[in-house]
Amino acid sequence: MSTKRAVVTGASSGIGRATAKALADEGFTVVCAARRAELIESLADEIGGIAVTCDVTDDADVRRLVDAVGPRCDLLVNNAGGALGQRPVSEAEVDAWQRMYEVNVLGAARVTRELLPALVDAEGTVLFVTSTAAEAAYEGGAGYCGVKSAERALAASLRLELFDQPVRVLEISPGMVHTPEFSLTRFGGDQERADAVYAGVPNPLVAEDIADAICWMATRPAHVNVDRLVIRPRAQAANHKVFRVSQ
Repeated sequence: MSTKRAVVTGASSGIGRATAKALADEGFTVVCAARRAELIESLADEIGGIAVTCDVTDDADVRRLVDAVGPRCDLLVNNAGGALGQRPVSEAEVDAWQRMYEVNVLGAARVTRELLPALVDAEGTVLFVTSTAAEAAYEGGAGYCGVKSAERALAASLRLELFDQPVRVLEISPGMVHTPEFSLTRFGGDQERADAVYAGVPNPLVAEDIADAICWMATRPAHVNVDRLVIRPRAQAANHKVFRVSQ
């Protein structure tokens, strides 16, 4: 195994899975963390990594993750998260908003807090996968935009707090990324609504595009901090302005 160790949360699918594979190709031993044990175990076998079943909202699970990582962590990719629902504020599903906050924000905070000693020892890097939902609000996005804005604030505050420590804090803010599960989860398994998000959009980003960018950010020289990288498909000029080919 490589002496360089990376942790990727939410590694069971989508951006997390692609990132774990890309980091393994870069020479990292990757600790693949997610709730779905069978998926991360097969991934770890494929890339020579380590699988840890972990719900980032559970303190005991996170402690088990930290024990598996050991005393050194060169890179933490806080990727676990996702969106739930897209209703207007007048119909707000507060339970869904709370669940998003628990995973995207408190989960990232919990994992980061517990791994910080190992990151400092390794002069490592913390990378937060936020979203262009933190760039600007859109109709139906109050819950998710708010959550991702909070995660952005977490990253920015951490960077300030660690200004005198040998730890880099990075943020990648993806726009429209077509993965099998993101929109399907957001719309409660409604495949028609999930497919409509990407209908007619020529060449939306895919998980591998984000993984490639994460690898680039994480492998810059140690003195280079990519504070925030906003990455969208060419067809998406802004959250609300997307070019679609007529169907």
